[in-house]
Amino acid sequence: MDEKLSATQLLAGLKAAGESTRLRLLALFAAGELNVKDLTRILGQSQPRISRHLKLLTEAGLIERFREGSWVYFRLGEGDGPAALVRSIVGALDWSDPVLARDRSRAEDVKRERADAAQGYFKRHAGEWDAIRTLHVAELQVEDAMAEALGDGPFDVLADLGTGTGRILELFGDRVARGIGFDINPDMLAYARARLEAGGLAHCQVRYGDLLSLSLPDGEADAVVLHQVLHFLDDPAGVLREAARILKPGGRLLVVDFAPHDLEYLRDEFAHRRLGIEPRHMQRWFGRLGLSLESQHNLEPAKDVDSGKLTVLLWLARKAEGNQTAPAKAGAANLEVVQ
Repeated sequence: MDEKLSATQLLAGLKAAGESTRLRLLALFAAGELNVKDLTRILGQSQPRISRHLKLLTEAGLIERFREGSWVYFRLGEGDGPAALVRSIVGALDWSDPVLARDRSRAEDVKRERADAAQGYFKRHAGEWDAIRTLHVAELQVEDAMAEALGDGPFDVLADLGTGTGRILELFGDRVARGIGFDINPDMLAYARARLEAGGLAHCQVRYGDLLSLSLPDGEADAVVLHQVLHFLDDPAGVLREAARILKPGGRLLVVDFAPHDLEYLRDEFAHRRLGIEPRHMQRWFGRLGLSLESQHNLEPAKDVDSGKLTVLLWLARKAEGNQTAPAKAGAANLEVVQ
């Protein structure tokens, strides 16, 4: 542990963990996020009793709670101090212990049911994603361009704003120590969580969150991604401001969206608030937020396809070194347009 604990903190942490049910809870959280309803099913204990144990673990800093719609989820704490202590505790557990093995088996059953429900939601709406994908270049081409633009990293913290299915966390999962996806759709979050768990990406999480007010401190992330999000928003500049706030000095922001187009039906059928994003607007937003626009990549449809196809734009910006907060104005220098 890099951060040393006081005697009081250490005793509080050990006392919180030093009870059989609470130790079982910590073991369960080592494998992923769970809510109170999940935990009552897995442990076979009442909701009030489980809640009391969770309260003690939270107060000791061993676990964190976060709200997702009407649900409250819990996970192991992150960072140093008490969070590092709990990682040491769960790392010393014998996973072949019959009680822990039974708990984990029940947890897998709960997660499997959750994944099936999430998959059902995705299947009901898959046609919407398929319809949009047919309007632009192949998704693999977009992802390859994103991976090249953002670079190999590695990144300590990558934040995916408007994470949807969690695909961006999957795409960059091998380049990040910690990935966090935010969305306001609980059904999509459930699908993304199941997908990340199935992919073994325990270091990536999804959270319910307002993109205008994220639950991350200033300068937390060294990479932020906004993939096909801004055209749904009334206030894209506000979300970019929040992205700049959570970026570390020198951190990278990757924005992917449609170029301006005239497909009006996307407003009514797919809730698009904006028919693409003007590059000049993006440059102005970046400049005002102290972000240097480093490259713009245009992914245009083939010349022989019909005019209903869309161009996808990728913008890569970087926060100035030593810039802890986004100033009112800054230059948008070194613009490279890649066709």
